[in-house]
Amino acid sequence: MNARPHLEQLIARARRYAPLPMAIVYPCDRDVLLATAEAAKAQLIVPLLLGPKDRILTAAATAGVDVAAFELHDIGGEPAAAARAAVALCRGGRARAMMKGSLHTDELMGAVVAGEGGLRGERRISHVFVIDVPGHPRPLLICDAVVNITPGLAAKRDIVRNAVEFAHAIGIERPKVAILSAVETVNPAIAGTVDAPALIEMSHTGEISGAIVDGPFAMDNAISAEAARIKGIRSEVAGQPDILLVPGLEAGNILYKALVYLARGECAGLVLGAKVPIVLTSRADSIQSRVASCALAQLKVQTE
Repeated sequence: MNARPHLEQLIARARRYAPLPMAIVYPCDRDVLLATAEAAKAQLIVPLLLGPKDRILTAAATAGVDVAAFELHDIGGEPAAAARAAVALCRGGRARAMMKGSLHTDELMGAVVAGEGGLRGERRISHVFVIDVPGHPRPLLICDAVVNITPGLAAKRDIVRNAVEFAHAIGIERPKVAILSAVETVNPAIAGTVDAPALIEMSHTGEISGAIVDGPFAMDNAISAEAARIKGIRSEVAGQPDILLVPGLEAGNILYKALVYLARGECAGLVLGAKVPIVLTSRADSIQSRVASCALAQLKVQTE
């Protein structure tokens, strides 16, 4: 593997624990099986493959991956059937995490959020990216760039709480949360700035705990202490955030892809707030990204 230093450290920490039983849902393409084999070789996971046996074996042959040592559950029919079977394994304790294979996200998440027999937790489900940007002194956690499209205040509260607990799981004792927007002042026309004071107040009253929350910040003031100084911003968070709370999925998606494709960052990520951590893969994800995501799932499980 050739992951970035921050992710390499998290992978090394995850390898201290016994491999995590992980349901690999509908692993019918080359990259999913390559990542699964690499994560198993790194002793991060024990794969439980769920899907049509013939398609899995064909994909494995194409990838040059020997799946003989993996537990394979032959689930025929539509991909959603494999998703339901994976959820059942998680509910029964056979699997303690899940990874998306070659099925649509809505097929997987539909089984996860099902009213009966699903994996809903007490909070709203959200996603966090961990991005290792070359030259940046710490990993950046971005939430939520995948699940919640236009979160309101209550949803943002849960997104922050999920991200803060996850930050604790990966060794950040008191994460600094920057609430991102386009400006640094409250503007009634920009919903993200209106929500910022309420989220800060929640961190003062204990509704959000274990973190320092501040904002709103434009991206430059969140990341650069010098930019914050020039604009007269005094904050424990400005210039040194651990978590970036984006105003919505659209902004978050653009931000994380800019960091990956322009700044040459490497990312890993998890769905949080369900009863087990879920690795949501994209077809464009590297093998390294998927393996690092397995390590994040292991570290999250260790704190539950």
